[in-house]
Amino acid sequence: MSTAVTAGASGAPRRVPATVHRRRWAILGVLIFALLVVVLDNSILNVAMKTIASPAPIGLGASQSDLEWAINSYTLVFAGLLFTSGLLGDRLGRKKVLLAGMVVFGGGSLLSAVAGSPGQLITFRAVMGLGGALVMPATLAIIMNVFERDEQPKAIGVWAGAVGLAIAIGPITGGLLLQHFWWGSVFLVNLPIVLVALVGMVLLIPDSRDPNPGRLDPVGVLLSVIGLVLLIYGIIKGGQLADFTDPAAWGTVAGGLAVLAAFVLYERRAEHPALDVTWFRNPRFSASVAVIGLVFFALMGVTFFGAFYLQSVRGYSALKAGALLLPLAVAQMAFAPRARLVVDRYGVRATCAGGMALVALAFLGYLTLDTTTPIWVLEVIGFVMGTGMAHVMPPVTVTIMSALPREKAGSGSAINNTFRQVGGSLGVAVLGAMLSAAYRNGMSDHLSAVPPALRGPAGESIEATLGVARQLGPRGAALVDPAKESFVHAMHIVAGTSAGVILLGAVVALVLFPGRLPVPDAVGAQPEAEPEAAPAETA
Repeated sequence: MSTAVTAGASGAPRRVPATVHRRRWAILGVLIFALLVVVLDNSILNVAMKTIASPAPIGLGASQSDLEWAINSYTLVFAGLLFTSGLLGDRLGRKKVLLAGMVVFGGGSLLSAVAGSPGQLITFRAVMGLGGALVMPATLAIIMNVFERDEQPKAIGVWAGAVGLAIAIGPITGGLLLQHFWWGSVFLVNLPIVLVALVGMVLLIPDSRDPNPGRLDPVGVLLSVIGLVLLIYGIIKGGQLADFTDPAAWGTVAGGLAVLAAFVLYERRAEHPALDVTWFRNPRFSASVAVIGLVFFALMGVTFFGAFYLQSVRGYSALKAGALLLPLAVAQMAFAPRARLVVDRYGVRATCAGGMALVALAFLGYLTLDTTTPIWVLEVIGFVMGTGMAHVMPPVTVTIMSALPREKAGSGSAINNTFRQVGGSLGVAVLGAMLSAAYRNGMSDHLSAVPPALRGPAGESIEATLGVARQLGPRGAALVDPAKESFVHAMHIVAGTSAGVILLGAVVALVLFPGRLPVPDAVGAQPEAEPEAAPAETA
């Protein structure tokens, strides 16, 4: 007779019911659908911005501020509620939270597609952020509960590869949709994916939760939400103003940090804390979340200027610019699922540090780009960056999740995603402000021939400069080449800074990461969650 707990390849007892274990890869496929729709939507939206800014009936006539908040309203809600949604999954059941998140995300997508004004779009994007916050932690937490420890690195590698795929195919999908349909199609395309995912989730995914969640901690949850929302809002505001010395930026950031400090102090004294702050005493856990933040700080900042380089400097359409991201995605898809083999041979420390060195090399590769560099150089840079990321994200994620008990997988996944989101938002804001300042300095000597009323707007960004150049007709032609050269110079400054941030992350990995992750023993180094009941099988 075989039971739901059997011996694995390593000799340790299996903790996943046999009926769940048999369908684990199908479950992963369904989770990837959920992941794709969340990540895909954000990358698609970037392509649709110019169309949404067009006057009705082509677009909504959204202003630059409207467009920024269409992105930021999602980010604000998503990042602010990630930790809380992870706690809900651990307490109420991850399948229930995942299903709720997909329904909310699908509803927000439908409403966004039919929005009649920029204000409505901003509101409905916030609804989508709520859905995304419920979905993201649950996907990784479920993976940790349907795969045994020996297969988790491979599963997380596939999960990470799917993120790279979504980032790459988003702009291509958006470009194709906008060629044939109205702007709302970039949101409506989510609905078929959501429906397929919901059916698969209901049929295949087991529920799991923390069997001993303790009492509720409403004060801790409230402090975490307020602190994260204030922090992210301040970061976004500083990026919009390109000035973090403005009280609206630094004051809000300081307020968010103060509330988060109060949250940590409260959690240290709480009898049933929402977050066990002692987790951060584990060097591999705290180092891993720090590396996640540093990597996404650099990566999102460079992603921000990459789109402008391809479209504004090199003149590629949105569709072609999206296609040029494929080498990055192909590298992640090819290497992320196999990163565990490198970890098995060389260890976590060497693999992650080596991966970050490759990413830093790719950032330094941007320094070779100018306005006429052969485009294959950028393709090589993208492939190198994707290869490096594929050897960073899966092992770092495994390191974070394996440092925690299985029943806390939702909270661990939420912390992982929160640090990634905060790091990415900070990267876009800080590196974006750095890019804007360097660009304005580069253009300051070329605007004397521009009418005084247009000099301010002409120096704000490369898109603004090119817009003024078109408005001035033949007189504006003299602005085009300086605008492109100034942007490339600003891009080099940001790329060099990003390389330095990534190398700092590599140093953290070399100093604090373990050579190899500890192997769970037969007694159970990782406590068992409470998967959906499955009867024991009999021969």
